[in-house]
Amino acid sequence: MSGSLGDKALLVIDGQPRTVAAGATVAGVKVIKVTGSETVVEVGGKRQTLALGGAQVNLGGAASAGSGTQIVLAAGPGGHFVANGSINGSAVRFVVDTGATTIAMGEADAKRIGLDYTRGQRGVVRTANGDVPAYRVSLREVRIGDVTVHGVDATVLPAPMEPMLLGNSFLSRFQMRRDADMLVLEKRY
Repeated sequence: MSGSLGDKALLVIDGQPRTVAAGATVAGVKVIKVTGSETVVEVGGKRQTLALGGAQVNLGGAASAGSGTQIVLAAGPGGHFVANGSINGSAVRFVVDTGATTIAMGEADAKRIGLDYTRGQRGVVRTANGDVPAYRVSLREVRIGDVTVHGVDATVLPAPMEPMLLGNSFLSRFQMRRDADMLVLEKRY
């Protein structure tokens, strides 16, 4: 669920953003109930509650191999685009940051996802809070929805960062288009 407008839910169904009113069915997805923070849907007789900004879920189709080419994100509170995803198979939360050179995360998150960042290239990066020590690493796999990108540069910083910054080492592989409160990323390579 990307958002709601009264009794309508903003859902991404088969990669396409759709606004679906309570009681309506689109592409086999029936919306049962919409609140500000969640939507109850039914697919094939099974009900599931989708949380606002939650990870994309598969409600009846075959599991994705991660070979998709499009990511659709809705603007959240404050106009930021936030996405649930994974790094090397571990769940993470990103905020899109076109001003960040790489994906950026804190040491605690790097440890949580099992990233041996101390083997990365040690250096210093300039942040809004001044120069800080950091490690530059390459991530084997970054996935959002059914889109997977391999070999993505990241920077690990000593300060906590929640959510992680989804920077240009990932974003530059996409054509970005903003339509009102939706950000559409089309994979280029």
